[in-house]
Amino acid sequence: MTSYAAFLRGIMPANPNMKNEKLRGVFENLGFTKVASLLSSGNIVFDSPETDIPTLESRIQQALQAELGIGGGTIIRTGEQLQALVDTDPFTDLTHCRETYLTVTFVKDTAAGPPGPLDETTGKAVRILAYDKPCAAVLSVIDNTDPSTTNFMSWIEKSYGKDVTTRTFLTVQKTLKKLG
Repeated sequence: MTSYAAFLRGIMPANPNMKNEKLRGVFENLGFTKVASLLSSGNIVFDSPETDIPTLESRIQQALQAELGIGGGTIIRTGEQLQALVDTDPFTDLTHCRETYLTVTFVKDTAAGPPGPLDETTGKAVRILAYDKPCAAVLSVIDNTDPSTTNFMSWIEKSYGKDVTTRTFLTVQKTLKKLG
């Protein structure tokens, strides 16, 4: 049995079909065990004997679309992958706060590799620290005092397409703890 975290793209908790209990229900209907949600933004943990992650992602996304009309996207990482990422302590000596977000952008295409250079506008508000290859994740620091931070997602999508999702490093740590 493998423990997984599913990071769902485009979840808006105000939408009745995107409430945690409905999201968990989709996962439970697929036969997964130890299904739990974290926060209200599309973070679901579960166990499954299946090991083919692309197949799992596709199966979950098809069920989310069919049962709840959610077409945003599903990115899965194993508990082992998340543990390895957290163990690297990629944000050493940095603090997540209102002004500075420490973020992890998960990329669906695990073969994509590190992003290219930031464009001039985005580079003023965002600093790319690293690309974590085992977790296929871009690690960045976002300066929330700079209004150009809104360009970050556009830049990420230009680099990797829309099959990405960003979480704070705190959320990644909480997800790992929830996997317990």
